[in-house]
Amino acid sequence: MAPVAARIPGLNLSLLALAIGSGSLFFSHVNDAGFWLVKEYFGMTVGQTIKTWSTMETILSVVGIVFVLLCGLVF
Repeated sequence: MAPVAARIPGLNLSLLALAIGSGSLFFSHVNDAGFWLVKEYFGMTVGQTIKTWSTMETILSVVGIVFVLLCGLVF
């Protein structure tokens, strides 16, 4: 991304990093180590972990990208 980002005039690199981070959180599922850590630590089933942890990660991701887009309008 660095060579591409360097060629875009007016790009805020901090907001780009936050947008990438927000996108990386979307729907944590069974091939994510964090999913299994939460499942085992709290003694949940796979279904319960998807309903709680994955849903929370998805909400966090969407709120994060909305925040980044709003900051992009201001900065």
